[in-house]
Amino acid sequence: MALHKGGGGRHAARRYAVNPFYGEADPVSSMALEPPQHRLPDGPMTPSAAYQFVHDELMLDGNARLNLATFVTTWMEPQAGVLLAECRDKNMIDKDEYPRTAELERRCVAMLADLWHAPDPASAVGCSTTGSSEACMLAGLALKRRWALAHGDRYPGGGARPNLVMGSNVQVCWDKFCNFWEVEARQVPMEGDRFHIDPDAAAALCDENTIGVVAVLGSTFDGSYEPVAEICAALDALRERTGLDVPVHVDGASGAMIAPFLDEDLEWDFRLPRVASINTSGHKYGLVYPGVGWALWRDKAALPDELVFRVNYLGGDMPTFALNFSRPGAQVAAQYYTFLRLGCEGYRAVQRNSRTVASGLARRIGELGDFRLLTRGDQLPVFAFTTADGITNFDVFDVSRRLRERGWLVPAYAFPPNREDLSVLRVVCRNGFSQDLADVFLDDLGALLPELRRQSAPLDRPERVATAFHH
Repeated sequence: MALHKGGGGRHAARRYAVNPFYGEADPVSSMALEPPQHRLPDGPMTPSAAYQFVHDELMLDGNARLNLATFVTTWMEPQAGVLLAECRDKNMIDKDEYPRTAELERRCVAMLADLWHAPDPASAVGCSTTGSSEACMLAGLALKRRWALAHGDRYPGGGARPNLVMGSNVQVCWDKFCNFWEVEARQVPMEGDRFHIDPDAAAALCDENTIGVVAVLGSTFDGSYEPVAEICAALDALRERTGLDVPVHVDGASGAMIAPFLDEDLEWDFRLPRVASINTSGHKYGLVYPGVGWALWRDKAALPDELVFRVNYLGGDMPTFALNFSRPGAQVAAQYYTFLRLGCEGYRAVQRNSRTVASGLARRIGELGDFRLLTRGDQLPVFAFTTADGITNFDVFDVSRRLRERGWLVPAYAFPPNREDLSVLRVVCRNGFSQDLADVFLDDLGALLPELRRQSAPLDRPERVATAFHH
């Protein structure tokens, strides 16, 4: 969430006459003037004029389909769009007023529980969220409360402080969780060509105050899977040596909707007894527009009942576990539509196509000779690459800047500790990023390389940090 300061400055009160041939003219009222930007207008305007003002400003946004930085779904079928519009006024929290929407949420939870091999999918414990960030917060809260109950709730009453073990490559929501809920973040740094958590190093950081270990199925930094089974095995060995019994949460924001269809033999989910909870983003490789995530627990014992609230002032008396209260039910309906529409074979075909595009594009970029691949798109349909050894006249930030001139958003950023020396570009291949678009992207990348090669050195800039979109 961006933090915006209030309006003001020399443009705050400027008002401009609207061209009557273009917009709507009403010489009698203020509807013929553009509204102020940083305070409420004095009066109303026609719906079409309001639409035109907002529409025109949004034209300066980037093209979402060309955004190879985001993992979020940017294309759905028209029928899904109709369904979203039909459900946009339904409040997900009001389960008594909208019982069928609540039922669709329950079915989605059961489907995911079955997909992730929960012991009893029909009675699975889970909920929809606004996305994986909220789902991770809920999973972290459950881990913390389980630890507190097991240890006599010693914190924050002046005793031991809980800690959470994770790799330095985790998504920022885990740093937020530890900050907001006063949990010590114990991070395993990257080393050499290992770009995610090391199982033995993670186990070595655990003690009696460890609420859990986070394993990421699909790192946002390079698209690679973390070794969930090996992490569980290291924690099993820790229990044998010390008696410490540390649960695992799998952050499957992306990979939990890839691995079940393309890596069926990979054990990462509830088949591993140590996995207590899993989250995913319905709006990433779950193939739904932004606004939906999912959190599931192995069983009722993994989610302390005291975290579940019951409210009756909307009518009824239904349990809820969420950081938010009111939120739209449309994305839940769209998720259920997508599950019905595709089924296992449909999801397998979509995800296989994304992986094929990613791995093929990665291979061809590697063949250009100017770049070195870190990953190849053969786990998540995501790959990271940097400039080849010996390339000194341009860097990944120059490449990202030049690609933006052609409409492509490809982020350039430095890796976390202990590989801050490594800066990369990352490409996310989603449903809708076709082989044809991959060919266009490769052509554009190839076309800008001759000029980059003629540079004497990378362009200087105050901070060599992650790039962002601009026109």
